[in-house]
Amino acid sequence: VILMDINLPGISGIEAMRLIHLDPITSHIPVVALSANAIPRDIEKGLEAGFFRYLTKPIKVNEFLETLNVALEHAESGAGRKV
Repeated sequence: VILMDINLPGISGIEAMRLIHLDPITSHIPVVALSANAIPRDIEKGLEAGFFRYLTKPIKVNEFLETLNVALEHAESGAGRKV
């Protein structure tokens, strides 16, 4: 599982996630967005772009742990594996 901030220096989190998904070696890894951008349209854009989940800051611990559990199950099952 990759935890990705949306606002990265030099590249957007969305663009970085797209690059991860283009590489056959990493394309199956769930990428979870972490962002202070809590506007519903920003969340929708992130999910449409391909993030596995989109969490907003400040992080709610229970939501974060549940997201990690689901993402790990997804990764371990090979769901969405493109290789």
